[in-house]
Amino acid sequence: MSTAQPRLKRERARSREIFERAEKVLVGGVNSPVRAFRSVGGEPLIIERGSGQHLYDADGNELLDYVCSWGAMILGHANPAISEAIAEQARRGTSFGVTTELELELGTLITRAIPFIEKIRFVSSGTEATMSAVRLARGVTKRDFIVKFEGCYHGHADSFLSQAGSGLATLGIAECPGVPAALAALTLNVPYNDLKAVERVFLQHKDKIAAVIVEPIAANMGVVPPEAGYLKVLSEISKRNGALLIVDEVITGFRLRNGSVQELFDIEADLTTLGKIIGGGVPVAAYGGRAELMDHVAPLGPVYQAGTLAGNPLAMRAGIAALTQLTKPGLYEQVTQLAQQLVFGLRAELANAGIPAQINAIGSLATVFFTPDPVKNYNDAKRSDTKRYARFFREMLDRGIFLAPSQFEAAFVSAAHTVQDIDRTLAAARESLEAISSDSAA
Repeated sequence: MSTAQPRLKRERARSREIFERAEKVLVGGVNSPVRAFRSVGGEPLIIERGSGQHLYDADGNELLDYVCSWGAMILGHANPAISEAIAEQARRGTSFGVTTELELELGTLITRAIPFIEKIRFVSSGTEATMSAVRLARGVTKRDFIVKFEGCYHGHADSFLSQAGSGLATLGIAECPGVPAALAALTLNVPYNDLKAVERVFLQHKDKIAAVIVEPIAANMGVVPPEAGYLKVLSEISKRNGALLIVDEVITGFRLRNGSVQELFDIEADLTTLGKIIGGGVPVAAYGGRAELMDHVAPLGPVYQAGTLAGNPLAMRAGIAALTQLTKPGLYEQVTQLAQQLVFGLRAELANAGIPAQINAIGSLATVFFTPDPVKNYNDAKRSDTKRYARFFREMLDRGIFLAPSQFEAAFVSAAHTVQDIDRTLAAARESLEAISSDSAA
């Protein structure tokens, strides 16, 4: 058997020692649950630095990274232009609590790339963006109910934590304690890619639904693309019933193209949320839409939303440096071509190993589902063999390939990845799947 690459150090002594100390101070030793590796087993990673397509742990192991800070690092880690922009701004000041021209500059880059966003408001996280968009929709329509889709994740605000995809699914949490039943009742969950279910819920709650919120490409139950015409009809149903359409592009914004993916599906949301890539790896998000809607937000209107660090200059400088580079001709085509090479290769390796699996992919994001059946919604995704995914994850990690530590997340290809990286990944996958097949046969 050929060796794809040397195994990681078996004794990760420093990483283990750091995590043991972290468990005494941080909840579960982490600041976001999936980092604890509970669903995939093994020891959580402790990362010391990143460079390009690689991460380096506290013990000096090099990892080829397909998590990319959950999609944010489309240009790779420690991108020189972004790093220099952050350093320069840090010398000028990190937070002023008042407006800077940088906010206008980043906002202009976004609105030029997404013309149907006429006005924008920066916040500090995707959760803030989605919860603020929902509050605005309720304030404008004077209605209380929202429609969301099973398996779609829109952050951890109370309104979203039912049938909420990756985070809860990874930990096996069905519902989140602490969310009042009265508030949860205002969120109506329907299956993704099911237009009849959307029609039914609007009939059942006539003139009471403020908004429909949707990921245009679901990426938090694993990657699940919309079926042909789905988003277009969803937009029409919302408009016909007087509800606003909120398209959550925290992941997809600037991921498949320089701007929104909505143009690919011939829709324009009333409100759009963005995050991850627009901050170049620094915490920032935004929501925006038509001026007539956004003008309801304070200080112009009565819908209140505020944030001390919203639009902070570090995040703005990082975002400007990131989005400026994304205008490079051919960049997205290059990244997509690499992703397709990876997906086609993985499909071939799975078939050769005789392991039933589906790979859902679009652009530069993909998920391997260990199930023989197509995955078109959350129920389909939940039929996946999570134990087999966990084994695959550990085998790949042992060979220096870092995939998402959850069956219900996406893998991301960045502009820093190379053809050689894809070849190395496929060689590692071949060995990993052979090991899994051998165990199954035994």
